[in-house]
Amino acid sequence: MTFEEILKQLKEKNYRPIYFLMGEEPYFIDRITDYIADHVLTEEEKTFNQIILYGKDTDIPTIINTARRFPMMASRQVVIVREAQSLEKIEDLIHYVDHPLESTILVINYKYKKLDKRKKLFKALEKNSILFESKRLYDDKIPPWINSYLRSRGKEIEPKAAVILTEYLGSDLGKIANELEKLIIVLKAEQDMITPADIERNIGISKDYNNFELNNALARRDVLKANRIARYFGANQKNHPLALTITSIYFFFSKVLRYHFLPDKSSRNVASALKIEPFFIREYETAARNYNTPKTVQIISLLREYDLKSKGFGNVSAVPGDLLKELIYKIIH
Repeated sequence: MTFEEILKQLKEKNYRPIYFLMGEEPYFIDRITDYIADHVLTEEEKTFNQIILYGKDTDIPTIINTARRFPMMASRQVVIVREAQSLEKIEDLIHYVDHPLESTILVINYKYKKLDKRKKLFKALEKNSILFESKRLYDDKIPPWINSYLRSRGKEIEPKAAVILTEYLGSDLGKIANELEKLIIVLKAEQDMITPADIERNIGISKDYNNFELNNALARRDVLKANRIARYFGANQKNHPLALTITSIYFFFSKVLRYHFLPDKSSRNVASALKIEPFFIREYETAARNYNTPKTVQIISLLREYDLKSKGFGNVSAVPGDLLKELIYKIIH
């Protein structure tokens, strides 16, 4: 089941006896767990019927004994096991999974790991529980996720603003969600659209000096703007480390190279092949016109060279800001 399907069932009070939540992305695991903890029982029922255990401080026999206990003055109990990835002999949980108690909702948080699909426990969980794998989203999926999150809160965001947020915050969905909630709070009630200016004003990410704008300047061979951003980055290395800037430029020109080799350059195919929003297609078209295939290959080679220099290989004196200016010069010229 998907995250959305699980939440839908929970909101409809359609509960299952076991929720085994595993995978690399903690955000979805926390959201499901928090919903169960907050909504299944009343505040009065929670006193005796909601138990939270931690994998580092418990073991499988304790979990099974707790789950087999009957609720007190309530129709069900909730048992949440956090940090279950620290448990020893997780396979022994099968003794409960094969015969779960209907009056218990057992929630297992198995973060950053996955069960072996070949094991008996996995097959038993598939049969008798909600077995959910929380997969980490790739970078190109983050802006659409931001859009979806904000739509669920009655807001929209400009494509450029979503990309700026992704560039700055990375793929940590929990961190992104926290920043979006802060934005929603400070926005005027009648304002539905979040803009880059809102991002700059409330989160502190410059709408003019960021990796997105640098890539845009490079695509257009705008020497003045690219160097202006390079100077800003050089003076603000803490917020704009050179290694991350080079990575951003590398991903951009890797997609430009892919664009060159696309036999079908229709908007729909380009968006699908490059995994970008249609809004940004023109930027790649511009870059492809300004940098032919051999030049794009040369740029990617340069980026690898300067990535090594940024880490101290073959560079004994140049500061990050100067390295970036040098790199930009070689890319544009």
